[in-house]
Amino acid sequence: MDFDLIFVGGGLSSSLAAYRLRQTRPELRIAIVEKDERLGGNHTWCFHATDVTRAQLAWLTPFITTRWEGQSVRFPARERHLTTPYLSSTSDRLDEVMDGIGITRISGQPAAHVEVSSVTLADQTVVNGTVIDGRGPNAADELTIGFQKFLGLELKFSKPHGLQHPIIMDATVPQTDGYRFVYVLPFTEDTALIEDTYYADGHQFERQELRDEIHAYAARQGWDIAEVIREEEGVLPIVLEGDLEAYFDHFTDQPAPIGLRAALFHPITGYSLPEAAALADVIAALPQLTPNTVAKAVREQSLRRWRAHRFSRLLNRMLFRAAEPELRYVVLQRFYGLPQALIERFYAGRSTLGDRARILAGKPPVPIIRAIKALAPRGVGTGTEA
Repeated sequence: MDFDLIFVGGGLSSSLAAYRLRQTRPELRIAIVEKDERLGGNHTWCFHATDVTRAQLAWLTPFITTRWEGQSVRFPARERHLTTPYLSSTSDRLDEVMDGIGITRISGQPAAHVEVSSVTLADQTVVNGTVIDGRGPNAADELTIGFQKFLGLELKFSKPHGLQHPIIMDATVPQTDGYRFVYVLPFTEDTALIEDTYYADGHQFERQELRDEIHAYAARQGWDIAEVIREEEGVLPIVLEGDLEAYFDHFTDQPAPIGLRAALFHPITGYSLPEAAALADVIAALPQLTPNTVAKAVREQSLRRWRAHRFSRLLNRMLFRAAEPELRYVVLQRFYGLPQALIERFYAGRSTLGDRARILAGKPPVPIIRAIKALAPRGVGTGTEA
């Protein structure tokens, strides 16, 4: 039970990092400790092809289940098709890819105690090695967040639905409980995942109400549901501001965090796969995998990406603090009228000064006084937003 590296929590980020290390350094002894029998949970992860580098897209290929050569958005005053390729991965595929590649799975029981160089399992077995902690987001006062909450149903229809590409935002639905949109991924000609999604101030939601809304949405599109294949749900953090350095102080003398626990996700969309792929490359390039070197590398990468997404957090403050909940869609409606290349750079965290100026130029889509007040950070952690 001695390993070079132990990932606690077999989610997306842990799995991608372990996979990338197995590719580049097959001599390493790697273990994943997961409380469930399978890796990845019950999730669908998506990203734009422009969110990752070509090299990352190449090594991510085994995880990709579907690629669409475009995507669309729908708003009350705007409908648009974008030619940016869009890709998806599922937890089923992740578990399949990770099986049989030479990584030890310790599954079916949780970690009872976690230290930087060892994990004690629930049955008191001790597993030794450099530990990376991927057990999901860590609540902290240093980050001010809103919530993106959703429930999705993968559905089979009685006849083809007619979609050729995803609808990544359909905000023509009634705007309740914050900014609401429906998200549709057409996997085959007669199956699709439909998610009812809300950018809200609270994380609670009524599951049956959202199921009913999805059925009603499908009916309005003329899609007759023959079968509900599966259901998934989630609550993702939407970061408005914070002090990430103070947040990372929580991990002093603790295992290096990874994924959502390391605040590595897009502040607006919650997308985590591109950030997970980038961190996997960072870890794989380390000459030594000691607790200190891994912790330092993760911290530096997270702070680097935090700075890259500073503008996204500014827009989140406008969305959550300047717009009335039922009018939050106007911010995104205006954004999707901008050039496609600008939109691609924004989601990849590579916005230029010109991009930022163009996004903020003209009359704000919310009251001007509120917009000005919202752009300035307030509350905890404002120092790192400067």
